[in-house]
Amino acid sequence: MSESEIPSQSVKDSIQTKKEAWLHAIRLRTLPLALASILAGSFLAANLNVFRWEILVLAALTTIFLQILSNLSNDYGDTVNGADHAERQGPIRAVQSGLISLPEMKKAMYLLGALSLISGLLLLFVAVQSMTLFLIFLGLGLVAIWAAITYTSGSNPYGYAGLGDLSVFIFFGILGVFGTFFLHSLTLNLSGIWIAIALGLFSTAVLNINNIRDIESDFSAGKKSIPVRIGKKAANRYNWFLILGGNCSLIIFVFISDSWGSLLALLAMPIMITVALGVQNGKESKTIDPYLKKMALSTLLWTILFGIGLIFL
Repeated sequence: MSESEIPSQSVKDSIQTKKEAWLHAIRLRTLPLALASILAGSFLAANLNVFRWEILVLAALTTIFLQILSNLSNDYGDTVNGADHAERQGPIRAVQSGLISLPEMKKAMYLLGALSLISGLLLLFVAVQSMTLFLIFLGLGLVAIWAAITYTSGSNPYGYAGLGDLSVFIFFGILGVFGTFFLHSLTLNLSGIWIAIALGLFSTAVLNINNIRDIESDFSAGKKSIPVRIGKKAANRYNWFLILGGNCSLIIFVFISDSWGSLLALLAMPIMITVALGVQNGKESKTIDPYLKKMALSTLLWTILFGIGLIFL
């Protein structure tokens, strides 16, 4: 290990044990966001009386494995590509701390990739009977695993080209919500596309907040995230668009489906607005970082309120 690779004392003080390092790498605060799209698709299915508990459980398990895989890969890739370093202002990463080696992290990534594949195969065996549908969803699942790994890892990580937002919108929004509903019902609910768009926009907002926080270190590492490309001021306007756009998508869904009880989800909107204001007014990475968790949790709250309003009101 060269001198530049030796963890600083502040890094060592932040993470004391290997267990803490693994918990940092898993990033538990991101898991509620991973579940939101699965719940949204399941609520849409329950409203049409096509809900299946086994689909919810297996879809949630697969999504959690994929999210953890993505988090581990991000920790690994940002260290290899230089976005994580001693001067980085965001939370300390596990590999950066020196308590987890690159080979150990790579083994963990292989394990989570295998668990994601196994869980996904079980989901498809339970959900579909058609070989054509099985192969289509298997292909989508393999693409999801590839996307989770190559966001910041590999020779040409797409996250460094600023394509992470599009990936999050597709996988956490369109495929997450629409795909889950389809596996429950084996039919399409076209009005539900607006809920898929809402979850995609909220999930992209979480990534955008992360990238606003890391804008300086990402710029230094050549990671061309959206905030790096357009600047912090424009990135904050983009953040407002994502949050307000998601709530507007709900209103469109309500008018199309005549599901007025779904407006209960708007009770979470004030929390999201405080997040947008906090990120906009944050001057340092450490003051912006807490809003990542708040946005993820408010998205989960929004989804739960949506489901309660859709089904019971």
